[in-house]
Amino acid sequence: MMKLWTGKPGLLTGIVLGLFLAGLVLPPGIFADESTEALKIQVEELKELVEEMGERLNKPEVHSATDKVALGVELKTTAWSLHYEDTRVAPPAMVGAFFVPYDGTPTGGFNGATLQQFQQAMANMAMGGMIPPADTYDADNDLIYTTKFRLNMNAKVNDNLSFTGRMAAYKVWGDSSGVNFNNNGMSDVTLDGTSVSRPHGDTIHLERAYFNYKNDIGVVPYNFSLGRRPSTDGPPLEYAANSLEGGSPLASIINWQFDGASLNFGLEEAIGIPGASLKLCYGVGFESDYGNSGSLSSNPQVDDVQLYGFISNFYDDDVTKVTLNYAYAPGLTDGFTGTTVMPFIVSAEDQNQDGTDEYYFTQNTGGFISRVEPSTNIGDWQAASLLFRTNLEESVGDVDLFLATSWSHTDPSKISGNPFYTLMGQGLLSSNGELESHDGYSVYAGCVLPMPLEAKLGLEYNWGSKYWFNFTGAEDSFTGSKLATRGHVVETYYIQPIMGDNLSVTVGGRYYDYEYTGSGNPLGEPVKVSEAMATDALFPVLDKAWELYVSATMKF
Repeated sequence: MMKLWTGKPGLLTGIVLGLFLAGLVLPPGIFADESTEALKIQVEELKELVEEMGERLNKPEVHSATDKVALGVELKTTAWSLHYEDTRVAPPAMVGAFFVPYDGTPTGGFNGATLQQFQQAMANMAMGGMIPPADTYDADNDLIYTTKFRLNMNAKVNDNLSFTGRMAAYKVWGDSSGVNFNNNGMSDVTLDGTSVSRPHGDTIHLERAYFNYKNDIGVVPYNFSLGRRPSTDGPPLEYAANSLEGGSPLASIINWQFDGASLNFGLEEAIGIPGASLKLCYGVGFESDYGNSGSLSSNPQVDDVQLYGFISNFYDDDVTKVTLNYAYAPGLTDGFTGTTVMPFIVSAEDQNQDGTDEYYFTQNTGGFISRVEPSTNIGDWQAASLLFRTNLEESVGDVDLFLATSWSHTDPSKISGNPFYTLMGQGLLSSNGELESHDGYSVYAGCVLPMPLEAKLGLEYNWGSKYWFNFTGAEDSFTGSKLATRGHVVETYYIQPIMGDNLSVTVGGRYYDYEYTGSGNPLGEPVKVSEAMATDALFPVLDKAWELYVSATMKF
């Protein structure tokens, strides 16, 4: 259908329109001579001219209207109540031994021992039954508040090119330091992959910024996108978030900020399956030659970490959807560049000049900030997840169901070169120098039920096996990513809209039952939490946890 120009007509346009209208309303008797046909032809030519001018003038008007950046705001304030039961930690005497000078006796200290001496001392203690079991204690934070702010940006440059961006800040009330004390591994380190998604002072960060170029011509349309990826809060987390899908990767294996590119092919028309598509993905997880101690080194110890994968929609008819996500990261490192406050520092130095490094432990009694970075490429990681979800409105009512089954595989190649992990002989899901490949498994299921007053009730459950490992550290949780848990997690939530999609209140809770240590951490052999010894609990080991929350979310 022709689009009429809606702007104010100029003089020429007014004359043309006037003549055109005159031609429409003049009585038929006027055209009584031979000039009738000529005038009709002129009128038709004027009509064509008006149509052409309308189309030409419509384009710049639409262009100027849609080239502006549309802004949207999300503001979420949450009250949390956190409760940890039977947390394991090394006894004070065991921790203190690391700061006592090494004297060669089984009960002496470890400070200043060589790697061989340390490992021999630990072996002797283990054989003699002298390594004590971890102590247990309970910990509570009855009330803690957070505010998450997001500024969304969208712009359509033309029919083929668009831009999407998001700036965000996430802070704990009464804290804006931006650096956490390290109690439990990677979740307490401010990393590129989690800087926006976990509480981090009051600083605004770039969460995502990318352009999307699409070409709809042909049987197989395609999209190409480049920039900081929409790689967090992916399906099926949108149910609990009461929102649209937040990212592309399935949240069961990847919930992590990164930079990269994607190339998506629409296959629906080509193969005749509703919603069929294939997206090829690439990302950079770690850049080794910028800002690190080994940058521009002639013999760098750590290589970049690249990520590869694909996301394929097997079927999608807007009611039922089946999606497969595969990811591969060769040369995974023993950490990522970031900042944290370590409880103690381990260094390897040859202070006595005998040609062999000794290991020294220093307590961080001043709470000094440490800049941490990886030291070794420790092996390869790959994972896959298959998600099925559907809505039962046509059969039993507006009920949503989903099920994601996932697999991970780790293939270690080296022991970490970080002094602390070297002492423990830790590599990719391995300890004591034993580099073995392992498979991990996870199940994630949930349902969302309609309730009175347009509310929703959700119930979710997930389980991870002993060697389960994924990259979901950007999940919004104080305790840690539930989808990284080696054990069981149950979550329920009740979402009550107050003003449609603009304002809602959510009341919910998660219960964690950890079966194995190290959830979400690639380093070290997982051991049963109930059997954790002092050397397994130099950092606190969670057993059971309750995480209760009430949040108010505004969007516009």
